[in-house]
Amino acid sequence: MKTPQIIRGSPVLLLLLTGVCIDGYKPVIIVHGIFDGPKQFNTLSVYITKVHPGTEVTVIDLYDDLASLKPLWRQVQGFRKAINSIMQKAPDGVHLLCFSQGGLICRALLSTTPDHSVHTFISLSSPQAGQYGDTEYLRWVFPDCMKKNVFHICYNKMGQKFSICDYWNDPHHRSRYLQSNRFLTMLNGDRPHNDMKAWRENFLRIKKLVLIGGPDDGVITPWQSSHFGFYDSNENIVEMRNQEV
Repeated sequence: MKTPQIIRGSPVLLLLLTGVCIDGYKPVIIVHGIFDGPKQFNTLSVYITKVHPGTEVTVIDLYDDLASLKPLWRQVQGFRKAINSIMQKAPDGVHLLCFSQGGLICRALLSTTPDHSVHTFISLSSPQAGQYGDTEYLRWVFPDCMKKNVFHICYNKMGQKFSICDYWNDPHHRSRYLQSNRFLTMLNGDRPHNDMKAWRENFLRIKKLVLIGGPDDGVITPWQSSHFGFYDSNENIVEMRNQEV
């Protein structure tokens, strides 16, 4: 997936990162998005070390490119192992910057890791409330499908083997989503489970949450999903504060 311009030099993002990094020289860990890998974040990594010399920046080299289509719970396990090894060497904690699909991986990791030491979680253009839109990467994965038909693929056992289906949230087929999805429904509490309280407490170990997204995104649909807003059944936006869960 083409990395948005915001990664390549947005003053707002870079100022945010600069402010984050100043706090105690904590290591910065970057998790890429769908169809991405470490090379897409070279410029950002160099910038962080330039404006704040001595900061350790690591872009996790896992599930790159086509491998990013693997089921998200599987990816969470791999990223957890890699990030844990960095956290063990950082007694004062780390900062986590996660792009697009990587933002969901990071939130799931934070929610299911009771002893993490992440200070700041930056979710950059990530579909935290789900995705429902005809975008370039959707056409790449499912070339013969429009958004109104994707639920036929995603909401069955075969579809759940693709990462994009783990957060495909069709507002017109809510019951199918709740019945078939095994990732976003649990992470967002749409599907009640015994670990909900523990996951919430684990996530709240972070000291700061930064949600970045806007109308010029062009990929995350609706773009408000990056702020936990989403469509109702009439495709009207329901902001985070008005969500049922």
